Amino acid sequence: MNFSAQQNIMNKTYAPIAALVLLLAGCQTQEPAATGSASAPAPKPAPKAKAASKAKAAPASYVMYVGTSGPKAQGILRCVVDGKSGKISAPAVVAEAKSASYLALSADGKFLYSTAEGTEGAVAAHAVEGSALRALNSESSKGKGPTHLVVDPARKNVIVVNYGSGSTACLPVKADGSLAPASASVQHVGTGPNAARQAGPHAHGVYLHPSNGRAYVTDLGTDDVFIYKFDPAKGSLDANRPKSGRVTAGAGPRHLAFHPNGKFAYVNNEMALSVTVFSVERNGGLKELQTLPTLPEGADSKGASTAEIFVRPDGKTLYVSNRGHDSIAVYSITKDGKLALIQHALGTPATPRGFGLTPDGRWLVCAGQKSGTLNAYRIDREGKLIDTKQAVEAPAAACVVFAP
Repeated sequence: MNFSAQQNIMNKTYAPIAALVLLLAGCQTQEPAATGSASAPAPKPAPKAKAASKAKAAPASYVMYVGTSGPKAQGILRCVVDGKSGKISAPAVVAEAKSASYLALSADGKFLYSTAEGTEGAVAAHAVEGSALRALNSESSKGKGPTHLVVDPARKNVIVVNYGSGSTACLPVKADGSLAPASASVQHVGTGPNAARQAGPHAHGVYLHPSNGRAYVTDLGTDDVFIYKFDPAKGSLDANRPKSGRVTAGAGPRHLAFHPNGKFAYVNNEMALSVTVFSVERNGGLKELQTLPTLPEGADSKGASTAEIFVRPDGKTLYVSNRGHDSIAVYSITKDGKLALIQHALGTPATPRGFGLTPDGRWLVCAGQKSGTLNAYRIDREGKLIDTKQAVEAPAAACVVFAP
């Protein structure tokens, strides 16, 4: 046997033994675990990644616009809310708009649109220039008494609803933010059991679904939530199949709020003093899941009605205002979209017709139309409202919209 062959045999025989010896030697020379003595320090652990869920710091301030309606209305107001205290600055009149009961801002915050209630309804367009508004133009709402409007995310259209005539119209938006004549107008048809208030259709609110390409219109006169396929490129509104979701007869749907995930819709019923939960189906339809009262058990409902509704941006809490009873009902939202009452915030400004939430969900500002005030509420971790006891005068305040 030659030398090379002998060497190969030795390698195969003793290599495993050598490896074992080295392993045992390594174990004997490792540092012992730290016991609190003055021995060499243990290696530092790898730094932990920062928690992604850590809450962002509150902004120094928020800008909000207030719509007004009634004999004492001054037009469109602008206020600044302190991010730490909730203190509201004295409102400044930034547009002498007539009967601007509801406002809508474009997603980029560069343009503001307002309703102009009247026998011949209109929508007014304004450019936001610093702390001022510059009037651009106005266009017919194609109906009587416009009460609500929305700007599509691409800022190509404004959709407005007319309470008086029970109709919905789409107005294209030009490159400079001004409005063009209506590209679509739909007349609602139907009645409800309350002869005094439901003798005909009364469109009250319009809302764009976060992702399914449909517009939803609450109609107090017919107890419908009408559903339209909306094409922003054409500015068209086509009836969906099914054409609507319905609330209990005589309930009078007023406003609506979508859950951020788009799976659920919440409708406050003005006349029934209730809130209805719907699941949003694949075909755009609405399936009722639950209806709850908005007043405490045994409360006097005479002269009371619901007004505004919003979901907190984190999707965990829902708010509904009660006029007459002058309160805000607060509900937690469960994973299946249903509601559980957690608070009745009492003593809100008289006739809380509208309110708004800051984009981060830290604050709620409520507009008291009868009291003529704006009141600030801090929102705690559970979503409950904490009255800061801070308010400013704002005659005929009707709605609150925060800048993005």
